[in-house]
Formats: sequence, structure tokens, C-alpha cells
Amino acid sequence: MTELAEPMAAPGSFHTSEAAEKRLRRRYAAERRFKAYGIVAIAVACTMLVVLLYTILHNGVGAFTQTAIRLEVTLDAKTIDPKGTGNPADWDRAAFQDLVQDALYREFPDVSGRVPKRALRGLISPVAGVFLYREVLEDPSLVGQTRQFWLPASDDINQIRKGRIDRDLPESSRPVSDEQLAWLDRLVEQGKATSIFNTTFFTASDSNYPELAGIRGAVVGSVYLLFVTVILALPIGVATAVYLEEFAPKNHFTDLIEVNINNLAAVPSIVFGLLGLAVFLGFLGLPRSAPLVGGMVIALMSLPTIIIAARAALKAVPPSIREAALGMGASRLQTVMHHVLPLAMPGILTGTIIALAQALGETAPLLMVGMNAFVTEPPSGLLSSSSVLPVQVYIWADATERGFVELTSAAIMVLLAFLIMMNGAAIYLRKKFERRW
Repeated sequence: MTELAEPMAAPGSFHTSEAAEKRLRRRYAAERRFKAYGIVAIAVACTMLVVLLYTILHNGVGAFTQTAIRLEVTLDAKTIDPKGTGNPADWDRAAFQDLVQDALYREFPDVSGRVPKRALRGLISPVAGVFLYREVLEDPSLVGQTRQFWLPASDDINQIRKGRIDRDLPESSRPVSDEQLAWLDRLVEQGKATSIFNTTFFTASDSNYPELAGIRGAVVGSVYLLFVTVILALPIGVATAVYLEEFAPKNHFTDLIEVNINNLAAVPSIVFGLLGLAVFLGFLGLPRSAPLVGGMVIALMSLPTIIIAARAALKAVPPSIREAALGMGASRLQTVMHHVLPLAMPGILTGTIIALAQALGETAPLLMVGMNAFVTEPPSGLLSSSSVLPVQVYIWADATERGFVELTSAAIMVLLAFLIMMNGAAIYLRKKFERRW
């Protein structure tokens, strides 16, 4: 008897509802895991950002205050002006530190002996005479009088007052002796030692002493550098983007140019520094540490980013704008200059500002062209020796004195403020002038 063949399963019958539900559950589980991974990644990034900002703020906020000691200084005319000319140019600047030390000795008449007096001098900054000289220079009529002045304490005393150095440590483990702590406490009780706003941080330039160091020279140098960068990079970058996007024929040569521009945007910044060292300093003989040279190097580094951003902004302009202008009889150049470029300008400015903000934080290419010079005065021009904020941060981070730790973080805070303002300006321009098609 012939066996009956089993009926064939209908096509797709193996896709049962149970199997489909399992696949859906696995798919939903995978989506939940992917979402969880994203949340964890964002949480880790935000946590690291908070830790970074907290560390910078915690270390840097102390730089905006400085411990000062009030001393009654006798400005003896013979000591200050031994020539008796009455001209501040003939003053003996070193004598001002001696006057500060004499005032300190009079404040503690019970301290005698060479070693105790040397310890007493440790309360006051070794450059307090510079501050005294500046105040007297502003008002020369003070010469010959006895006046009270607030003068900066030494770096160790400043760190003790701010809690950076634990005063409860054994005397052998801290740079301030018990005797110096007793003198400091005496001054604090008498109201002759307090914390004041550190204006020097904003009005002075670099120094070997943290209480005399500031960011003014670096800020002025950064402004000069960005000025040179904008003057060179913006017109060249925009002109290049306009030509490649609107006028250049589409062939292998222009394709090669576009590929190389995209590759240059990914070149390490130090390569541009080596180029500036070889061409601008070695071949052209331009001065080292000059904002002109630094600006030229940063302009070269920013050009690819500006070109790419400008081309993207030009591409975003609808073709109908070009067609309408050409249809009304405008030339190709008139179409670009009067219609396309104004509409693309918000995107171009946004890309330029972002490129400049990135360039403001560059250090490696500027180190290669010597912009890590020790400059105690702000630059007077584009060819003067100068430093910039990121390089100043690098220099202070390598210093050994404790006071430079907080100065480094404070300079980073100022640099971040500049970057936030520049990026905020880019966002504002994009939102204000952006047109949606």
C-alpha cells in the first residue's frame, strides 16, 4: 500500500508568532542596550568635563587674590634719589626694596640678629620694592614722606593664607617656620595682613616671581596674532572657496586640489610650525617670537578649515538664486558677489570664528617659531617679541614655584573664556543671519 506523502508546509509557515516575538524582543533589547551605552557615554563625558572644570576652577580661583601686608614706609629722598636731580629716571630702583625691609624691621623691633631678620624678610615678597616703586612713580610727591602701603607677601606666605600649604604639618615639612607663622598671625590680628584682589594678574606680564606675574603681555600678543591670522586667512580662504565652488572647471587638477585641502585640515599642527621655522625664520629671516610670524603660521593652519567651511556655506545657497540672477542678465561674477556670497556669509563667518577659536588654543606650532620667549612687557608691534596665552600656560605649568600652579589654572580660565565668547559669537551669527530654504 502506497504511503501517503506528508503535506508540504505552506510557504512562510515556519515564521510562527512565537519566533517573531522572540526576534522582536531581541531587537528591542538591542535597542535598549544601545540607548544605555549612549547614556553611559554621555554621563562619562559630562563627568570628566565637570571634573576638569572643577579642577581648573579650584586651582585657579586663588590667583585672583593676593595676600598683602601693610607697612609704614619712610620714603627717604637721599636713598631714593642719591643724585638729587628730582628726575624719576635717576632713582635707585633697588633702594625701594631696602626701604620695604627697613619698614618690616620697624614693624617687628624685637627681632634682631642676622638669621631671625632673614626669616622675617621671608614674610614679604622679594619684589615688593617693584610695587612700591610703581606707586611712588605715579605720585612722585610722596618722596620724603612716611606713608602706609599694602605690599605683596611672599609666595610661601600667600600659599599658607590660601590653604595651599597645610600649616599643621611639621615645621620640617613646610617652607614656612613656626616663627614666621607667629609673625603672620600677629599681623593678621592687627589687621595688617589680608587678602586683596590681584590686579597684577591682569596688568602685568611674565615674571620669575608669581606675585609679579600676569597675563597682559600674553593677551596683547594673542590679539596681535589673531589680527594677523584674520587679515591673511579670511580673504585668501574665502577667495579660494569661491573660485573652487563657482568658477573652477571640474577636472582632475581641481579634484587634486580639493583632496589636498581636505588632507591639510588633518595635518598635525606642529608640521605647520616646522614649515614656519624653515620658511619664515630660516629663509625669509623674520624675527623670532614676533606675532607676525606666529600669525602667518596660524593662518596657514587655519586656511583648510576656512576653505572647507566657506565651500559648504556656498553649496548651501540654492541653485535657483544663481539661475534667477543669471536669467536677469547678471554676469557670473555679479551673481556670486551680489547674491551668492552675501547669503553664504553667515556660514563663512561661523566657520572662520570656529577656526580662529581653535587656532587661539594652539601651542606646538608657536613653540617652533620661538613664541615662548620670556617677555616682561607687552609687545609694542607685530615685530616685537611676544608670547600668547596657550604658550604662557605652558611656561607657567613648567615652573617650580607653588604660586604658578594657580596662575596656570587662572590663565586657562581666561583662555576658556575667550574660546566660549568666540564660539558664542559664531552661534549668534549663525542664528541671526541664517536663512532656511
